[in-house]
Amino acid sequence: MKGKRESRGTRAVYEVRYEVGKLPYDVLERMFSKFGTHDPRVVIGPRIGEDAAVLDMGDRYLVLSMDPVTFTEERIGWYCVNVNANDVAVMGAEPKWFLATLLLPEGRTDDRLIGSIFEDMASSCRSLNISLCGGHTEITMDLERPMMVGLMAGEVEKEDLVDPERIHPGDVILLTQGIAIEGTAIIAREKYAELRGVMPVSSLEKAKNTLSNPGISVVEAARIACVNARIHGMHDPTEGGLSAGLWELAMACGHGMMIDAEKVTLLPETHLICSHFNIDAWGLIASGALLIVIQEDEADKVESCLREAQIPCTPIGRVVPKDEGLWIERENRRIPILPHHVDEISKVL
Repeated sequence: MKGKRESRGTRAVYEVRYEVGKLPYDVLERMFSKFGTHDPRVVIGPRIGEDAAVLDMGDRYLVLSMDPVTFTEERIGWYCVNVNANDVAVMGAEPKWFLATLLLPEGRTDDRLIGSIFEDMASSCRSLNISLCGGHTEITMDLERPMMVGLMAGEVEKEDLVDPERIHPGDVILLTQGIAIEGTAIIAREKYAELRGVMPVSSLEKAKNTLSNPGISVVEAARIACVNARIHGMHDPTEGGLSAGLWELAMACGHGMMIDAEKVTLLPETHLICSHFNIDAWGLIASGALLIVIQEDEADKVESCLREAQIPCTPIGRVVPKDEGLWIERENRRIPILPHHVDEISKVL
């Protein structure tokens, strides 16, 4: 962040410019404080660490999530449906309805581009039993590549809502599949030619295909977890990677965390890509991973149920009192967990 402050009489003038990535959390908090949510039906509104908004619709809750896809143009329809479905699913809800705003670049939009994006949207909606309800499309000036923003809606019985306020010290933190899955797929696809010279083609192809295997969806993992136990909290690390996801989850629940780095799964292909570009896998966009926080005596059951469904799951740490802090334990050292406002993928793309 770069800033400058000048004084003009009694008026202060601020010029602040932020880097590519998430807005700093203190800026968001400041913006949130400028308006209130007055409708009593808003159960969960804008706050740091939340994946979606929750509205009281009488006999059940409506869960709403909105996320863009900006890092890549390849398969943006697939990405957009899945990342928004994930944000609804981690609240314990079933994703059901999707709307999209699609902005297309002037001068290079044709039937082939439009058709591929819509086919990806349609196939991903079909795979998750989601209805595409509408949205907006346009060809936009001064746009280099297609961009998409999605809105996903789902519903959940009131007693089944997953609210991080349930989380308490002593809870176990589970991680499914591994970290930086989405980042691995994007970089492998966007930098394929360069990576052919530094890793085996078989590994590079595997990295490209992490988009579907193990995949970026956590909807099924979230459903299995909720069916088999009372989940205290869930979060899918996205932009900013696992580090940002853990930090956001801690902010949402108001507690600390102790994470064992040796327990965190990193795919070999991810390691090769991160080593080549000298980036931190813990800060790389991570759709496909799911953080599940659960009471200790139910952790084994949920882990077993996920593994039976061929979804790898590993306990990676515990929730601790807030005054014990947020730490990663690695090789007998404690490293603080800090938010990644700028995703590591921006260093590559």
